[in-house]
Amino acid sequence: MIFLAQAAEEGTSIWDNLILDEFEIPFGAWIDQTVDWIATKLETLLDVVAWPFSFLIDNIVDRFLAEISWIWVVLGMFVIASLVRNIKVGAFVALALTICGLLGNAYWIETAKTLGFIGVAVLLCVIIGIPVGVLCGRVDSAWQIVRPMLDAMQVVHSFVYMLPFIFFFGIGEVSATMVTMVFALPPLIRLTNLGIRQVPEDVVEASRAYGATEFRVLTDVQLPLARPAIMTGLNQTLLLAISMLGIAAIMGAGGLGRLLFRALSNQDVALATSGGLAFFLVAVVLDRISQREETDAGNLFHRIRRAWAHRTDPEALIPDEDKARVVVTREVFSHAAVSARERTLMLIAGTGGLLAAISTFLTWTSDAGRFSGYGRRVDENLAGQVFSGLSASGGSWFGFIVLGLGLFVVAAVIVALVAPGRGPRWMAADGATIAAIAMLLVTLVHLLARAVPGSSAEALDPGTGIGVILAFIGSAVASIGTVMWTRIAPHAPLRPLRANIAWGRIVGVSVASVVLLIAALSGWTFDRRGDVVITPELQAEIDRLTQEAIDNPANAGPIAAELSAAMATAQRENVQVTDGFSSDGPRLGLWTLIFGVTATALALPAAGVYGRDENKLWFWCSVTAGVGVGIASIALAWILTHVRSADPNYVTGIGSFLAMTAGFFIVAATMNVLKEFRRAKVYEDDEAADAIVAEEAAMAPA
Repeated sequence: MIFLAQAAEEGTSIWDNLILDEFEIPFGAWIDQTVDWIATKLETLLDVVAWPFSFLIDNIVDRFLAEISWIWVVLGMFVIASLVRNIKVGAFVALALTICGLLGNAYWIETAKTLGFIGVAVLLCVIIGIPVGVLCGRVDSAWQIVRPMLDAMQVVHSFVYMLPFIFFFGIGEVSATMVTMVFALPPLIRLTNLGIRQVPEDVVEASRAYGATEFRVLTDVQLPLARPAIMTGLNQTLLLAISMLGIAAIMGAGGLGRLLFRALSNQDVALATSGGLAFFLVAVVLDRISQREETDAGNLFHRIRRAWAHRTDPEALIPDEDKARVVVTREVFSHAAVSARERTLMLIAGTGGLLAAISTFLTWTSDAGRFSGYGRRVDENLAGQVFSGLSASGGSWFGFIVLGLGLFVVAAVIVALVAPGRGPRWMAADGATIAAIAMLLVTLVHLLARAVPGSSAEALDPGTGIGVILAFIGSAVASIGTVMWTRIAPHAPLRPLRANIAWGRIVGVSVASVVLLIAALSGWTFDRRGDVVITPELQAEIDRLTQEAIDNPANAGPIAAELSAAMATAQRENVQVTDGFSSDGPRLGLWTLIFGVTATALALPAAGVYGRDENKLWFWCSVTAGVGVGIASIALAWILTHVRSADPNYVTGIGSFLAMTAGFFIVAATMNVLKEFRRAKVYEDDEAADAIVAEEAAMAPA
């Protein structure tokens, strides 16, 4: 069986690096589509986003700090440092800034701009970071959504995400401030979240018991006790903002970073040393003001190096005396045994998963490619040929995903039977339920999605093979078995869940549904193939220019340029875009949106709207997560199918990428409950007590 059909057809070996060009993921095209749409459709929104930055920079940096006398700036910083820290630090700040002024007026202006630039960036970080951190500390589902964003902000290099800011907001201090915020904001959110979570639960419960409102609990208990962690986060944000001044200078921002950038470009030693001294003094001043009394030790370079080293785990920077101490005790237990009814349901689920996995080796389509035909012309007419669920012209990546999910269900059943509670975390009832429901949605979409209408009269109907029907039956059986298994499986949370309704979970899934609506309205395919781009009018123009070049060889150069311009215009204007609702496409956007609305409805019981029974919350979160994985799998299968087999100039659109992202958001909204549940434990003390009760009952007189 040929798995890499396109590679085999073109004679390129899988061991040849050139094969990578045939399986290119069009991520750059997705972002380009998004940027073009935002720049043309959301110009007003971009102006609204840029206004706070431009307003603060214009008024604080350009019209205030850079214009007033240096004496007032020095005195003002002295007062601030004295009030925030002490007179000693205030005197040091005044002396350091005075030295910056004595370097010359040009250096002082850039020093004042640097103070203002950093101040604006950190101020906006505080306005956004502390409320978001508090929300994450109090609402688990919010933290599950925000945490992946913070990871991306810290892992992706600033050179990558600075380009969209430059494209949307231009070169200058506004875009530079935004990039600085993206880089410096995560530590403040992370440490604020950590500080709120480290407040002893008994203290919080005691304040509630005395009648304190949630607002008073936050302002009088949690924020004061979390202050050390918040201040550490503020200091780390400030240090990271300082370290971004060089990047800001590359983006056109003023300040001392611009002087250093100019000195390096011109190899000006005098400018480099003077600017470097001023830069160092300003960094020390801001660091000293933002430090806590007990953290004065350590020079600036050491502290900035530690901030960079721990930018993905700033929790490690909190002093040991501020961290919660946990006493670990050893507990002897065994996991709950598998009951006869549970074993029956597990076997039903495993049978369904095995059937679905086997079905991928059978016929899924015939005579044409159901999905591959959209992106590959030759797949519109493959008369007399049949294709399995794993063939490029058959199920393709829809089949691969069904195979993987089916085998996962089987593996989860085997592990849960052989070693209940002792296997990998997701080899349990909830993991099997998620995989089975996702598999059901993928096969359902393959059955119901619209096949390629074809651009030629010879296009054939791909039909529905026995394999995909068996895959749907097996997925349905597996879903029923796993859902019923999860209903009765003896699982319990590692710690008690909160007693209130998890509104954050509802909001998270609802936002994902909105993203799915946007995804359905966005392009799922962008077709720039020759037979689409070259209209009859353009073909006539090409023929005319070609004939003209033949008749007048001396004008061949200008004619070729004119021909290239016409082709470029056609590539831009004649592109055929298919959205998620269009009858010219498979309408995957419609189906993912329907599943997203279903997930929103499921999020209500999963959030505790209809009751706070912990096992029911776990059950509904498992089902909701299964729908989320299914949505993500459908979009991923569509993308990879065309990565595998599409013709050049045919790429999947941003709509499929947004749908995949929305599916992950739905899963993330349920993870704070799912991660808490494990198979119930039976402790030795309980077993001993049960034995004593049984013995006393046996010895009692009739």
